[in-house]
Amino acid sequence: MDPSHFLAGIYISFWIPIAVLAAALAIKLPSIVTLWKDPLLRAVGGLLVLACAVFVCAAPPTITWTNRVTGVPNISAPLLYSLVTAFGGSCLLMITTWRGGATDRSGATRRATRWIVGAYAGVIVALWVLFALADAPVERIRDLDTYYARTPFMRELIVLYLLAHTGACLITSKLIWNWIRTDGLDVWLRGGLKFLGVGYTVNLVYDATKAVAVGARWSGHDLDWLSTALAPPVASLSAVLIAVGFILPHAGQYLHRRARTRLGLWRLRPLYRLVRTVVGGRAPVRLRATPELRLMRRETFIRDALLHLARFLDEDRRRTAYEAAVALGFEAGRARALAHAVTVQDAVRTGRRTRRDDVTALLVDPDTGNLLAEIEAVSRALRRPGDIRAVRAVAAVPAERVPAR
Repeated sequence: MDPSHFLAGIYISFWIPIAVLAAALAIKLPSIVTLWKDPLLRAVGGLLVLACAVFVCAAPPTITWTNRVTGVPNISAPLLYSLVTAFGGSCLLMITTWRGGATDRSGATRRATRWIVGAYAGVIVALWVLFALADAPVERIRDLDTYYARTPFMRELIVLYLLAHTGACLITSKLIWNWIRTDGLDVWLRGGLKFLGVGYTVNLVYDATKAVAVGARWSGHDLDWLSTALAPPVASLSAVLIAVGFILPHAGQYLHRRARTRLGLWRLRPLYRLVRTVVGGRAPVRLRATPELRLMRRETFIRDALLHLARFLDEDRRRTAYEAAVALGFEAGRARALAHAVTVQDAVRTGRRTRRDDVTALLVDPDTGNLLAEIEAVSRALRRPGDIRAVRAVAAVPAERVPAR
């Protein structure tokens, strides 16, 4: 096998999560910049930045470059382990803030935040002190944990960062799974929390593989493949799941709103096209207008057009059409929409034949409140011309001749 292909297969475990985490950060960044004072957004932003930094610094090319530039063999180890520790601390900060820290009045969240920052900052300082005391002259790119598992001070450094990361992931995972069980969560938030919960659980698998490999070295066995071959893809999977957990609530709600808006535009199209034939023109929309703006202007255009046609709406005709729809077996809401559709069609025909200033065409001023409130239902009724024809046919028959249904 070509060694370059083998190395590419190894490195992809690092670049895929970097890309996914960077995408999650890009999606969150506008909100983070706009609402910088929000502690939750700051915590999420810090977590994503640290997660990206961990995988960048863990990539073998970055490790080699860092050692070469500084001239200190394996100095990338305390740097990487400090980032991993900071990531674990940021996980705890994020979940602490997310569960109500912004509105906490008792100060419990602030005290917890100070405790977390102090504890994990102390761990990071201890990592650098232990590295300064250790003797690690042989550069190890992929197996430093197991190679130096029995070396004084390096041994303590490795155990310390694993314990700090495991503790953070364990607490974060437990809090997330407890939160998922609570009632009243938005479906997208619940889905995002599930991805986060699985992601942090997988992170514990990463810690376990590292710990078993190191423990095997202590007992004189060689299970280095757990640390060098299994742990990196497990960490990558965890990072992807965590990134999806952050993306899903935001992207899901955004796509759901867009889908509802597009559906609203599609549902209003028959009524919009019908009233345009009398009023003329179209709903004003700028180039690159958002779908939400287009929907709002379409709704406004339809309501204005119906108010313009109000003088041609025949209330007696509407009542007759409603009774005919009920006689055909339609439920009340559907029958009301069909009756409105019939009267609007008739009003449009009358409006085409009548000059705007012809006062003889005025009918009794109808109550248009229900019609204006039900424009989507009326528009959907217009998509079923067969039902409208059936209502017209029954409405044209004298009441005593309509069979009971």
